Amino acid sequence: MYGATNWWTLDGADLGALAVVAQTNLAAAVLFRQQYVLNALGWLVTRPPTSWPLRVRWALGKYYHFGGLHVGAAVAGTLWYLILVVSMIRDAVAGVGGASSAQMLLGLTIATTFTVMVVMALPRLRAKHHDRFEMTHRFCGWAALVLVWVNTTLFVDGDLLAAPAFWLVLLSVLMAIWPWLLLRRVPISYERPSSHAVILRLDHGASPAIGTTRPISRRPFAGWHHFANVPAAPGTAGYRMLVSRAGDWTSALVDEPPTHVWVRGIPTVGVANVRKLFTKVVIVATGSGIGPVLGHLLDTSVPSRLVWVTKNPRLTYGDAFVDEIEAPQPDALIWDTGLLGKPDVLQLAYDAYVESGAEAVICVSNRTVTWDVVHGLERCGIPAFGPIWDS
Repeated sequence: MYGATNWWTLDGADLGALAVVAQTNLAAAVLFRQQYVLNALGWLVTRPPTSWPLRVRWALGKYYHFGGLHVGAAVAGTLWYLILVVSMIRDAVAGVGGASSAQMLLGLTIATTFTVMVVMALPRLRAKHHDRFEMTHRFCGWAALVLVWVNTTLFVDGDLLAAPAFWLVLLSVLMAIWPWLLLRRVPISYERPSSHAVILRLDHGASPAIGTTRPISRRPFAGWHHFANVPAAPGTAGYRMLVSRAGDWTSALVDEPPTHVWVRGIPTVGVANVRKLFTKVVIVATGSGIGPVLGHLLDTSVPSRLVWVTKNPRLTYGDAFVDEIEAPQPDALIWDTGLLGKPDVLQLAYDAYVESGAEAVICVSNRTVTWDVVHGLERCGIPAFGPIWDS
């Protein structure tokens, strides 16, 4: 283990130690985005029985805040790389240390690449320039891995296999490329119940588990979007995805569905899987938020009560779709905003929670409504969960 002292001396900085610290943080950032790791974590935290104290199960259900760990580790790794570069420049100016010009150039390039990724991931920039964020995050990330690999070989003296930095970089590379090794182009069919939504049907390999999501794209290296995997309708094979008009990419998919899409990686568990920790839950969805929770509604292994706020549900999603939801959810509250106007979703969620005797509420909506419902219920001491957009 590298000591925390004597990293910076008059004889030069301990560049090897700084590089290991930086790469440890960056490996952790990749780790908290690896699909197998996320699925393992989701499986582990939902093992406790419902006989455990509610407060404990409530805390376990918050496991999906791992996005903050990804962000924190990535920012920390970037800052440590900047410290590494500054240390090399400081040594060069002082005429000490052994960093070569090539090492300084590589270090500066890596630090710049990571800085660009961090800046483009800032919430406002990411929301405003999503496509640019995706491209910089992917291709800058790949370039950085290659450069870090080269930089590591230059930094390590002696046996490369005995150096911690070597194994950290190798681990990062393997975790980053694994989902892309599963990249494949698959055929789809579709049903378009209205100009607002399309239901994609995919049938390839094993059907994904209930409550999982997976990314799809028209092109292999750009334009990836995650959608929930919904079990196939009775009498059909494969699985489905509900795509609603919410932007340029989804609008194009609704208007002109392709014959094939690209998929990569493995299906990954979503936030609504925390329902397994409770005896009964209220599931709140608005609009196309019904997609990510649909599989959970159809699966009655955990009793649930649905509150769905949407406009013209039968005209938008089709009679068959709504009938399929109402079959296992005879007590569902489907609030048609086209007829009834916009409701107080928090009040609807609270009323359903009290009336149904549920232990927790799961909300899938836009950021404003989700935060309003989750934070409002938790202020009342009610376990509530929803997407947090933390990375």
